[in-house]
Amino acid sequence: MSRILIIEDELPMRTALTDCLTAEGYRVLTAADGPAGLDRALAEKPDLILLDVMLPRLDGYALCAELRRLGHSVPILLLTAKGQVDDRVTGLDAGADDYLVKPFSTDELLARVRALLRRVRRTERSTATLRLGDVTVDLARQTAHRGRQLLHLTAKEFAMLRLLADSPGEPITRERFLDAVWGYAAFPTTRTVDNHIATLRAKLEPDPDQPCWIITVHGIGYRLDLPGEPAESLPDIAKP
Repeated sequence: MSRILIIEDELPMRTALTDCLTAEGYRVLTAADGPAGLDRALAEKPDLILLDVMLPRLDGYALCAELRRLGHSVPILLLTAKGQVDDRVTGLDAGADDYLVKPFSTDELLARVRALLRRVRRTERSTATLRLGDVTVDLARQTAHRGRQLLHLTAKEFAMLRLLADSPGEPITRERFLDAVWGYAAFPTTRTVDNHIATLRAKLEPDPDQPCWIITVHGIGYRLDLPGEPAESLPDIAKP
């Protein structure tokens, strides 16, 4: 049973969220202000946090940023009446995984909760280490080396590699990259995915122009071919 922490100062909203999630079979924890929410998140280690932005004593942005600073990767869904692009960007930059603007439907809330929890389960099952020729990538520690040389990968590049590694040999669509790596509330384009793939190839491939590992699936997206694990034959796959 997944455990969800609701950090919300308004009692009617906190009660409504608790009733909604409890009815779906989740175990619900609550806190009514920022410091109490931070303490409970650290002590209880929930599977997901629903976090109101406008909290007394410590707002949602600061709470989210503090959890990330402390190394906690729990998925965070921000709930707020602020719907401007700048507000969404602030929340995502603070470390939130998704953003839901009030008022919202319970169906959308539950769909996003399920999506974030699925992402956690995929991460828990995922490959911890990739070995691509002379390159070793530790996805848990987010480090990469070519031999003894440290390779500098960004957080989004590690997230893209993890998504590819979760389904080796299977095509990952550009839209799925955008959803899993950038989130619903961000506004990148599919070209953003292509640019990040090109950068990853430049860092990891022996010859980025003739990639061995990160393969283009034309009209779909990309797949990861691991050494010793040939991909299924697909007629529309080509390199690069």
